[in-house]
Amino acid sequence: MRHWLAGLLCALCLTPAAGAETRPPSHCHAIAEAARIIPAAARTPPAEGRVRISFVGHAMLLIETPDGLSAVTDYAGYLGARDHVPDVATMNNAHRTHWTDTPDPRIPHVLRGWATGGQAAAHDLDLGGMRVRNVPTDVRSGGGVRPDGNSIFVFEAAGLCIGHLGHLHHEPDDAQYAAIGRLDVVMVPVDGGYTLDLPTMMRIVSRLRSSVVIPMHWFSDEALGIFLAGMADDFDVVETGLPSIEIGLNDLPGRPTILVLTPALLD
Repeated sequence: MRHWLAGLLCALCLTPAAGAETRPPSHCHAIAEAARIIPAAARTPPAEGRVRISFVGHAMLLIETPDGLSAVTDYAGYLGARDHVPDVATMNNAHRTHWTDTPDPRIPHVLRGWATGGQAAAHDLDLGGMRVRNVPTDVRSGGGVRPDGNSIFVFEAAGLCIGHLGHLHHEPDDAQYAAIGRLDVVMVPVDGGYTLDLPTMMRIVSRLRSSVVIPMHWFSDEALGIFLAGMADDFDVVETGLPSIEIGLNDLPGRPTILVLTPALLD
């Protein structure tokens, strides 16, 4: 664990490289031996071969690539005082805090994760340095089920597969797990009730077996603490004290690790 803490607390000393022209190939499957994640540098693109992940708040996380592309998850309309316009905004509408019907008109790609006109959302957007696709799931609604009301979004960048479970209301079935693929990094709601009960969410995280798990969508330290304690036998747990980290394919941890980020609006 010491090497993790040292990596997390070291100063960022890499010079950002020029933007990549093509996205390194990703097959949603990666194995790496090193374990070094470092704090993100402010205001500059992440270094070549790395992505920056920032916990903005609730279920909104900002993913940034070396070539200047960015995507925000479960976008609710406000990222903070900094006037950042992402290339992609994904949204889910199980709750109002996960979407907006008035997104910033400057955002080129707004991807709605719910069904419209009886058709499930189907996104597969390739921007060169980033690919974004979705896997529809159902949501609870009025005592019943609304089919395809949520999407798990998968982002491929810098050779990494990064998943965001959205407002997940049920465990994926085998076909959905297969469509998700092997996630190197997964963002998981751990509220314990508004989405899924914690035992079910823990089972999902264990089955996904991602190298890095980032908890989100918690409303109390109690729910977060129960999730961390329940996963501690099989996952290392690092409370970073940071809103952002940079991570690359070649320094994923050898043992699955939960990274707790501190939410902060962009300033």
